Amino acid sequence: MSYCAGVERRRLYRDSDRAVLGGVCAGLSRYFGMNLKVTRFLCVIAFLCAFPFALIAYLAAMFVIPASSSKVYDEEIRNELHRDEIRKERLREEILRAKPTVGEVRERYKEMDARLAKIEKYVTSSRYELDEKLRRL
Repeated sequence: MSYCAGVERRRLYRDSDRAVLGGVCAGLSRYFGMNLKVTRFLCVIAFLCAFPFALIAYLAAMFVIPASSSKVYDEEIRNELHRDEIRKERLREEILRAKPTVGEVRERYKEMDARLAKIEKYVTSSRYELDEKLRRL
């Protein structure tokens, strides 16, 4: 099970298929769902603004983030989506099983109608008036 309901589990990989220098930007763009050109542009801006730190971070990312082909990554996503579809189908089946039939609903309304008739009979009786007077004492 996932660590939190509704949170998608993704893994960060360097994309070796679309790599220019190690595939870090390609992996980041795939992970965050961004355009690859935008990610590379932001990386160039980071290199221009803080070259030593950006270079160290980029090299560290090349060694720390595992490399993977986008085909493997896409297969992983497909498997996760397939598991989600299976979960949704099971949930749909449970909901359909939990829905009451027309006969059950009709029976519930008959029971509620009978209880309501008893309450009306009690409230309109002299016994109710006597009970109210006793409660006020």
